[in-house]
Amino acid sequence: MTTPTMQALMLDDYTTGAFRPARIIRPVPQAGEVLVRIKASGVNPIDYKIRTGEAPYAMPELPAVLGTDLAGVVEAVGDGVGEGAARFKPGDEVYGLTGGVRGLAGSLAEFAAVDADLLALKPRNISMREAAAIPLVALTAWEGLIDRADVQPGHKVLVQAGAGGVGHMAIQIARARGAQVFATARPRSLETLRELGATPIDITTTSVPGYVGQHTNGNGFDIVYDTVGGDILDASFEAVAHYGHVVSCAAFGQHSLATGSLRAATLSGVYVLLPMMSGSLRAHHGKILGEVASLVEAGHIKPRVDPRRFDLDSALAAHQAVEQGGASGKIVIDVAA
Repeated sequence: MTTPTMQALMLDDYTTGAFRPARIIRPVPQAGEVLVRIKASGVNPIDYKIRTGEAPYAMPELPAVLGTDLAGVVEAVGDGVGEGAARFKPGDEVYGLTGGVRGLAGSLAEFAAVDADLLALKPRNISMREAAAIPLVALTAWEGLIDRADVQPGHKVLVQAGAGGVGHMAIQIARARGAQVFATARPRSLETLRELGATPIDITTTSVPGYVGQHTNGNGFDIVYDTVGGDILDASFEAVAHYGHVVSCAAFGQHSLATGSLRAATLSGVYVLLPMMSGSLRAHHGKILGEVASLVEAGHIKPRVDPRRFDLDSALAAHQAVEQGGASGKIVIDVAA
């Protein structure tokens, strides 16, 4: 009997960061796993950082298949799938943040055997490309706003860099929860913020005291979501209300906590890869994506996808496009028709 194979992109060397097309053995789903025929793979900054050796906390042993987000169709299920919470069957359209880190199979291949807990049914009213653009950014936004900061109706929420991947999801999730949302951006992105339903703040012309005074009467925002880090995280401490909450998915530098501490503010870090890498709380990610799918189907969340088309042959160009910045939405790689 011939062993089934599949097309995949392999990374052999972090120094060159070059992909190698290869035919490799198609995986067989083990207990608790789902074999997904991958249709699209979303590209996040962490993807190119892994490829170029800049993310030692997440990099797999080489050779490896990279790719964190996926959308596709269930091809087969392992033992135990179809029971309990992880109820998937062949033919189901699914999406999730499932691999490309440490020893987990990535999405730059025709198939991947992934933990069923990390998956949810794809929103029915959007394409595979749009679905592949959602998981990492939506999970990051949700963990910060809901799991950590417990955003509530009436809260004033400030999203730093609201037109970015995590930022545009944070705006929509906060608004779906009934919050009043404000977001910072540079001039070219201010209209995007308006379209997302946030009050735009031009960071090139407005100081932190200026926009805090204008939009909160000097009281500060109940929740500030920092998606940038560095000086922007420092500014977030200055913008938060007394007893407010600063959330950051980019708190990797050295910072003085004095400004936030004097406001008795809470600081929460979000590291969205942790369930994949540690094995804990994976089912929570699947549950979140199920709730996100409901919000998408209800029209509360719409992913922004860059119109450029990439496939496995041009995946390196897709990574480079993310690294260079300036994309008008999430870059997505088409894996199969």
